[in-house]
Amino acid sequence: MSQQLVPPSAEVVVVGGGAVGVSTAFHLAEAGADVLLLERGELGSGSTSKAAGGVRAQFSDPVNIELGQRSLRAFEDFARRPGGDIDLKQQGYLFLLSDPADVAAFEGGVALQNSLGVPSRMVTVRQACELSPLVSPEGLLAAAYSPTDGHCTPEGVVQGYARAAREHGAVLRRGVEVTDIETSGGEITAVRTDAGTVRTSTVVCAAGAWSAAVGELAGVELPVRPLRRQVLVTEPVPDLPPRLPFTIDFATSFYFHEEGPGLLVGMSDPDEEFGFRLGTDDRWLGRLSEAVARRAPRVADAGVAHGWAGLYEITPDHNALVGNVGRFFYATGFSGHGFLQSPAVGEVMRDLVLERTPPIDVSGLDARRFDGAEVRPEHNCV
Repeated sequence: MSQQLVPPSAEVVVVGGGAVGVSTAFHLAEAGADVLLLERGELGSGSTSKAAGGVRAQFSDPVNIELGQRSLRAFEDFARRPGGDIDLKQQGYLFLLSDPADVAAFEGGVALQNSLGVPSRMVTVRQACELSPLVSPEGLLAAAYSPTDGHCTPEGVVQGYARAAREHGAVLRRGVEVTDIETSGGEITAVRTDAGTVRTSTVVCAAGAWSAAVGELAGVELPVRPLRRQVLVTEPVPDLPPRLPFTIDFATSFYFHEEGPGLLVGMSDPDEEFGFRLGTDDRWLGRLSEAVARRAPRVADAGVAHGWAGLYEITPDHNALVGNVGRFFYATGFSGHGFLQSPAVGEVMRDLVLERTPPIDVSGLDARRFDGAEVRPEHNCV
């Protein structure tokens, strides 16, 4: 990858070229700001390209519901603004529930979602198996379903925002690593990179799992830790049911959705330790195989075509960090929800940087919430 020189100055420097970074760059550039985005690899080459692509508004916390719902509307309108094909399939999200406490939590979540305009609903086990015919009803008590959730292509979202950001005058540089953030009297003065120094007063950190190190350069603590998650894609599944929802066995976190003629399959590994490992291994396959055999036996018959690993950016309460310290802004720590919330987060970051009132109140996501204020964990994590 050839390194590109950076411009001598920019009004705003966005660090990170994943979905959150390019969305932020697009929304700022569209609003007339002078934006430079820096990505040390290729655009979307971090966690975004490894994402399962799910998009949903089924959360337990109001701010996550609103970010998800606003982003869903943006994905629906993506072909017009910013433009591009993202292969959006709104075939629903189906959470399968086998624990009475989870049923109660999801019933409360659905009521909250409905009050905010999300068309989610609780369904019976029989209805869940009709919606997702690969599912075995064994041990299930109920399920939660929202028909407007679904999945789309992360790379398409990144390229759409990147192309439109450039059309609005943003400069995007790949293969450029940020090495320092210079300050004077507590104010940001420049961003130093391995391709030159950029004078600026404003930095937006959208570096995902790598954000803690970027925060350190500015003297800002961002409690984000990387956690590997592995994903498999199966060989073609015969007679794949049409309009299969993104199906999640909530008790085990085993999930699947259609991926071409096969299925994309994933599950968390409770033995996984924090770190930047990106290699794949077979250690988690035993637990995954047990979950698949119990919850979706037909999936167990499908061979594995390929797989990969990516990094979740985990915070202590599995909620994002969105806010600022002076003119150092951050949007990170989404704990698996960054891609799906990226359209709305880009709008929020635009307004925070331009000192406008954002469309969604994200004050509860300020990183300083861990200093003693009440922390509210997100329940609907996968």
